[in-house]
Amino acid sequence: MIITLIVILTVLLLINVPIAVAFGLGTFIVVFMSGSFEVTTLPNRMFNSLDSFPLLAAPFFILAGKIMEHGGISEKLVTFASSLVGHLKGGLAHVSIIACMFFAALSGSAVATTAAVGAILIPAMVKAGYDRNFSAAVQAAGGTTGIIIPPSVPMVLFAVTGGVSVGDLFLAGIVPGVLVGLSLMVVAYVYSSMKGYKTTARVNVSGIGRSFIDSLLALFMPVIILGGIYGGIFTPTEASVVAVVYGFLIGKFVYKKIDYAVMKEILLSTVVIVSSVSLIIASASFFGLWLTLERIPHTLGTLVGGTSLAPFLVMMMIIVLLLIVGTFMEPMSAIIILTPILLPIVILLGYDPVHFGIIMIVTLSIGLITPPVGLNLFIAAKVGDIRYESIVKPIIPFILILIIDVILIVLLPQISVGVANLSK
Repeated sequence: MIITLIVILTVLLLINVPIAVAFGLGTFIVVFMSGSFEVTTLPNRMFNSLDSFPLLAAPFFILAGKIMEHGGISEKLVTFASSLVGHLKGGLAHVSIIACMFFAALSGSAVATTAAVGAILIPAMVKAGYDRNFSAAVQAAGGTTGIIIPPSVPMVLFAVTGGVSVGDLFLAGIVPGVLVGLSLMVVAYVYSSMKGYKTTARVNVSGIGRSFIDSLLALFMPVIILGGIYGGIFTPTEASVVAVVYGFLIGKFVYKKIDYAVMKEILLSTVVIVSSVSLIIASASFFGLWLTLERIPHTLGTLVGGTSLAPFLVMMMIIVLLLIVGTFMEPMSAIIILTPILLPIVILLGYDPVHFGIIMIVTLSIGLITPPVGLNLFIAAKVGDIRYESIVKPIIPFILILIIDVILIVLLPQISVGVANLSK
C-alpha cells in the first residue's frame, strides 16, 4: 500500500492540491482500501494531535514574530548591527546578516525575518551601490537563521512530533545558528571584495553604545525567553506567551508602531499561518498513525540496520533526501511529515535525537533559498522588486556554504548537543 500512497500523493501534489489535504486524503484512501483501521477514527485522531500543551508554543511564537515584524523592532536591530559590522568590507551585506540573526532570536520565523529586515536593508544596499540581485540574495540567505536561532517554530514542531525537549533544542540551536550566520558573512565578504563594494563609516565606541542602548529593549527579549526557560521560571510554551506580551508592550507603548490597523493585520496573518500549520499537523498525525500500524518506520529501520553502510553515509543519504524535500516543501510541513519516519532510523544509527533535530532544521532551511519553491527567494525578490529568476545565480554560493555547515554539524555533534548538555 505504500506504493499506492506515494502514487496518490504525487498526483495530488502535482495538481497543486494543498499539502494538508493531499496527505489527509491520500491516507484516507489507502486506509479505506486496506482496512488498516476504522476511518471513523479520523476526526478524533486529528483533534487529539492538536490537543497538546507544548504545541501551543508554535502559534504564540508565530504571533510574537508578527508583532516583532510590524512593531518597529527591526529598525532598531539594523541600526545596532550597522554600528557593529558596517565598517567591514561589504558592510551593509554583513549588517543584513547580523540583523537577521538578531531578529531570528525574536521571531522564530525565516519568512518574517527576511521580510522585516529586507524591507530596510535591500533598498539601503541598492542605494549604496550594491547589485540589486546580490542584495536580495544576501537577505534571503540571512533569513534562514530565522528557524535555526532559537526561539524557532520548526524546533517546537520537531520537539512535539519527535518527543524531544523543546528547551534542549533551543539551547542546541544557538551555536549552529551563529555558525550559519558567520559562514554567510564569509561568502558576503568574498563577493564584496571581488566587486569592490564600499564599507560604511566606522562607528566609535560611544556610537556603538548609543545604538546598543537604543535597541536594548529589543535585544533583551531573547534574554527573557531563554533565561526564563533555563532558569526554570517558565516553560517554553509559557515563554511564547511572554514573548507576545513583551513584544506588544514594546511595539505599542515604546516604539509606538502598533495601532488598531496594524494589530488587525498582525492577527489576521497569524490566523492564516496557524490555521494552515494546524491542518498539516492534523493530517500528518493520521498519516503517522497509518505508518505506525503498517510498521513502515520499523521496516525502514531494520533495512538500514541490516546494511553495511556506515552511519555517516546513511546520514548523508538522509540529508540529500531532506535537501530534495526542502526544495519543494516548506520546513514546518516537512518536519511534521518526515520526523516520524526518519527519527527512529537515526536513533538506531546511534545519533542523538536533539542532534538530528538541529541537522534536520538546518538542512531544511537550505530549501528556503533553493529554487523552484524557496520561500525566502520569493520574499526577497518581492521586497527587492526583481524577477525571481534574477536571484538564483547569486544565491548559489550561500547554498554551498550552508551545505558545508550541515556536514560540519553532522561531524561535530558538540556544536549542538555539546551545548545542550551543559544545562544538564
